[in-house]
Amino acid sequence: MEPVYTPVLWTARSLFAFQGLKFNTAGQENIPRTGGGVVALNHFGYMDFALSGRIYLDVDRIVRFMAKKEVFDNKVAGPLMRGMKHIPVDRSAGADAYRAAVDALKAGELVGVFPEATISRSFELKEFKTGAVRMAQEAGVPVLPTVMWGAHRMWTKDHPKRLGRTRLPITLVVGPAIHVAPTDDPVERTAELKAVMKQMLDKAKAEYEPLTGDDLVFLPKALGGTAPSLEEAEKFDADERARRAERKAAKAAAKAAAKENGSK
Repeated sequence: MEPVYTPVLWTARSLFAFQGLKFNTAGQENIPRTGGGVVALNHFGYMDFALSGRIYLDVDRIVRFMAKKEVFDNKVAGPLMRGMKHIPVDRSAGADAYRAAVDALKAGELVGVFPEATISRSFELKEFKTGAVRMAQEAGVPVLPTVMWGAHRMWTKDHPKRLGRTRLPITLVVGPAIHVAPTDDPVERTAELKAVMKQMLDKAKAEYEPLTGDDLVFLPKALGGTAPSLEEAEKFDADERARRAERKAAKAAAKAAAKENGSK
């Protein structure tokens, strides 16, 4: 029972029930009942953060997620995120977040990480960063490979939200724990983690209801859908980063100009 997390969980469960979401879960036996662990999850949509912890609640475990600092800066979401003890990540200075995550793991918490760092527009796994494996290695805890499929149909990049009574099926699966020895190469073990999660995700896609018509936009091109390929998605991501950098530079220039004019 936590003063912030518990009420938020009950509210979320009520919202999921209102939406008619149908959770198909498997692998609860792979979740440790006590002790720390890194929950490594694929990242295909904006609702991943809210929905992915659902399977861990089946065994009374909650997940502290690492999330970008901008979410914590929000006047509404920020206090909730801090109250639930999630971990803010400043991408320009990630050492503090890494340290906080390792400390939480050593204290017996489950810490949620998206190894891809950003949403995959292709709905295929992007390249994984090594942070999840390195944190598990330093804290002496397992990595828990977790995949979700279907939630991206609710809300993802380049597509409108679908947050009403959608009755969407959502698959959540936790695979066997991956233990990382102190002498293991994080790059090699990260490649292993990605391979395991790809296999799990391929199975989840194969067993999911067939997507047709307008929903083909949510299916990878390799499976006959109309989502961009990994290469096309990377081009979109690069363009988005360039636009973001331009906006940031323009804002900084305007701020500097305003300051200069104010000093005259």
